[in-house]
Amino acid sequence: MKVIKSTSQINYKEGKLDAHLLLALYKNMLKPRLIEEKMLILLRQGKISKWFSGIGQEAIAVGITMAMQEDEYILPMHRNLGVFTTRGIPLYRLFAQWQGKASGFTKGRDRSFHFGTQQYKIVGMISHLGPQLGVADGIALASKLKNKNQVTTVFTGEGATSEGDFHEALNVASVWQLPVLFCVENNGYGLSTPTNEQYNCKDIADRGLGYGMESHIIDGNNIVEVYTKMCEITASVRQNPRPVLIEFKTFRMRGHEEASGTKYVPQELMDTWAAKDPILNFQAFLKEQKILSETEEVKIKETIVHEINEHLDVAFNEEAIIPDETNELNDVYKPFDYQVDNENSELKEIRFIDAISDSLKQNMERHEDLVIMGQDIAEYGGAFKITEGFINLFGKDRVRNTPICESAIVETAMGLSIAGIKSIVEMQFADFVSSGFNPIVNYLAKAFYRWQQEADVVIRMPCGGGVAAGPFHSQTNEAWFTKTPGLKVVYPAFPYDAKGLLNTAINDPNPILFFEHKGLYRSIRQEVPVDYYTLPFGKASVIKTGQDVTIISYGGAIHWALETLSNNPEISADLIDLRTLQPLDTQTIYDSVKKTGRAIMLQEDSLFGGIASDISAGIMENCFEYLDAPVKRVASIETPIPFAKQLEDQYLPKNRFEAELKALLAF
Repeated sequence: MKVIKSTSQINYKEGKLDAHLLLALYKNMLKPRLIEEKMLILLRQGKISKWFSGIGQEAIAVGITMAMQEDEYILPMHRNLGVFTTRGIPLYRLFAQWQGKASGFTKGRDRSFHFGTQQYKIVGMISHLGPQLGVADGIALASKLKNKNQVTTVFTGEGATSEGDFHEALNVASVWQLPVLFCVENNGYGLSTPTNEQYNCKDIADRGLGYGMESHIIDGNNIVEVYTKMCEITASVRQNPRPVLIEFKTFRMRGHEEASGTKYVPQELMDTWAAKDPILNFQAFLKEQKILSETEEVKIKETIVHEINEHLDVAFNEEAIIPDETNELNDVYKPFDYQVDNENSELKEIRFIDAISDSLKQNMERHEDLVIMGQDIAEYGGAFKITEGFINLFGKDRVRNTPICESAIVETAMGLSIAGIKSIVEMQFADFVSSGFNPIVNYLAKAFYRWQQEADVVIRMPCGGGVAAGPFHSQTNEAWFTKTPGLKVVYPAFPYDAKGLLNTAINDPNPILFFEHKGLYRSIRQEVPVDYYTLPFGKASVIKTGQDVTIISYGGAIHWALETLSNNPEISADLIDLRTLQPLDTQTIYDSVKKTGRAIMLQEDSLFGGIASDISAGIMENCFEYLDAPVKRVASIETPIPFAKQLEDQYLPKNRFEAELKALLAF
């Protein structure tokens, strides 16, 4: 390549880039710069509420996007306006998004670049930054499974490389050799924290070595270098799928967001980087090479400014969104048309664990690209041997052992969903879900509400006590998730329900936490249809009927209630097994309480903040005039669940339930 000497502070290598392409690079950088300059004016005028500036970093977003194919996914960040404009998103839609108007991408529910669009193959960030790295893994995995020879590119900043999600995502991508480009914009500061307080290595690219990953350092202000090197890397990765870590050296010329300012940055450093402005330097180079004239420069700017003003008028003139509670509630979950599938004749008595395994196997057969992921689930068959033999039936591509990184695997599942593939994630124990809590409650749960993207993921949750496994393997933590809109929570107590509800869960395109009480795995048997069948969500099962009291429970606690009623045949009770906690069958509960006049709830979870509290409140609000006694809750004591059997027996409510039930009946 020939080095072109210039008064520019940046040396550009033309290579094989013709004048037309060089001008295209210039125009694509200039557009986001002019938009930003307009936004800063509007911000001062109070016409927009917030702005995250990417001034000085345009070459990265534009160069990468132009090196990508239009059907390849890009996952950008705050300062990557150039990704959106280079992909050709109409400006009025971007402006409407920033104004919270309906013609934006999130119906006014999110702001800035917190949105995605399947039309333009862009997946926007969430404020937690790190999770999108694992989402890129999932999209890349889908590409690899479908033999698409595509690249997925994900952006992050140097600050977010300190997050665990960064390390988990790189590790998964390396172990699975996923075609992901991890693009780190090293712009000097994470808000006000400089790089020497963020990491203690010379370059972030050095970390690639630790993950067995190729890495590069690129001058992020040199549009020609960014574009040409990214063209080389993307072409190579399409031919030889693998992850690549790329560090772009650049600088943030304005505050983290405009209210932050830049007073913490030494003026000398600001001046040094101002001289390396990617647009002014490239503009000078183009003029020296007679590719851009003063007249053409003015004409290009006038054209872009006219487009900006024209589209701003459209966005500003659009009516504000009128709040509609029905619309809001209807968009929390993707609509799911439940299909009854119960054509079965042959029954077979099986254990709870067999019902789960049968469901998984039949679904792997029905959904040819369904992927199961989890720790030790392949050759070993999982901690509870539920997927034993699956690897021989379905192969390692679809039955995937994962590293110990719950967060990245949940994010990978989200990426698979974006790319159109269903997945099931097994938490080895429900307790371990805390390591993947953030992407579940902040990404999966909110994706459809935010930008109409389903999270077609089932997370299996082996849970529960009674097996002397202590405080890290015995929790029944469903209440962590019933509070989060956008998640569905299923908790069966019998093999028949387990199989039918898991089948429905896999069909449902929404994120589902599927709780499986491990104490029931091998202790409960029942006749279950051999063939595939489904059961509806939000429909409780009335196991026993009576006149004196309504007992409401689910999971392992249902069997404690059954045992209590068996020992006290004189008690006439409705026994309701909720089966699903979200959605919750309140109608069956209220109808029963109105009949019996008494209600008692039994849950294995500790008392405060559990699902029983909400059910109790609902009964008080809807059935108060029918009650003959206070509503009663029975639950585990307010401690972590202990290991020693005598302590665990004291912790669990099983042995207290009978006395509490009799006291309620005697009221």
